[in-house]
Amino acid sequence: MGTILEYQGLKLKIEEGVYEPSDDTYLLAENLKVKVGDIVLEIGTGSGLVSLIAAKTAKKVIAIDISPIAIELARYNVKINELTEKVEIRQGNLFNPIRKGEKFDLILFNPPYLPENHSPEQKNSDWLEKAWNGGRSGRKIINPFIKKCIFFLNPGGRVQIVQSSLSNISKSYDLLKNQGFHVEISAQRSYFFEKIVLIDAWLTKK
Repeated sequence: MGTILEYQGLKLKIEEGVYEPSDDTYLLAENLKVKVGDIVLEIGTGSGLVSLIAAKTAKKVIAIDISPIAIELARYNVKINELTEKVEIRQGNLFNPIRKGEKFDLILFNPPYLPENHSPEQKNSDWLEKAWNGGRSGRKIINPFIKKCIFFLNPGGRVQIVQSSLSNISKSYDLLKNQGFHVEISAQRSYFFEKIVLIDAWLTKK
């Protein structure tokens, strides 16, 4: 069944078992830095909302998710918004679905960043749990993403990644700097138990 959400002129089907757009999703969606002609990669697309918004400006969007349920839903949402020529959905973990030689101008990631001991109260399916569970430190997925993303960027490429204060924002900042990125926090929202930030990182064209 599912329900239909309308956002920024898009229609989005929401279904149980797929991470529903939430505060962290909207923090990224409202602060996207997509340029005309960009080739964009989104990892962990979920329902596909961020990729659909990016596709309004980008030349092409590749959207990846590890969950087969999310993949099916994202493909449906791409179709109902008539963006099948601009958004390609692929199933897999992190950069595994990327083909040889593919590079991107912008990589987007709203990772699973909650430490295990901050588990949501409601019972989650295994696939839904993967959308929030970042392991003991909250950095199980964040660390490998930061270490690998530079190899999939064009010269001058950019990364936008959502991060929680529960999983060490300064660690991400330092790791990105050590990889050669310029880094800034471009947006943030504070809640009673955590702060969510959007980290922008970019390379200098050579």
